[in-house]
Amino acid sequence: MIQAIIKNLERGETLIQNINTEQYSDRSVAPYFSSIGAHMRHILDIFECIFDGLETKEVNLAARKRNELVEIDIQAGLDYFQKVINTLKTLENVDFNQIVAVKDDLGLGEVTVNYTLAAALIQAHSHAIHHFASLGYLINNLGIELPDEDFGYNPTTPREALLS
Repeated sequence: MIQAIIKNLERGETLIQNINTEQYSDRSVAPYFSSIGAHMRHILDIFECIFDGLETKEVNLAARKRNELVEIDIQAGLDYFQKVINTLKTLENVDFNQIVAVKDDLGLGEVTVNYTLAAALIQAHSHAIHHFASLGYLINNLGIELPDEDFGYNPTTPREALLS
């Protein structure tokens, strides 16, 4: 599981290693006017919330740090990717079945639900894939090439289904 998550996050790293600061922070594409950097920061914030809650076993997904520098500075973005990836590597031998209380605001206020650590990490991974897919639209509109053919694709999606 950890290796799959890291491999996916490395796709984001590869993307931002191959664009310039203007492309990274560009907020000109409708309808959301969000930047590549903002998506990357958001993706990594979710993982950081999980890491922040490991000791107490209380994860608050609404308590994102939202470091705006990560949204506009490529090096800050790369540093954040490395921090998250390095932390993931330290989890190789933890009990993924341990229960963590995950709190989030679903739109009508905060709720808390018990997850296994594995489930929380899998959700963060799926969330990253979802945002990479959204980034595909943004990247295309900015004239940037995708870092690889799997960027933003959920591995469970049959390739034939994408063609029909």
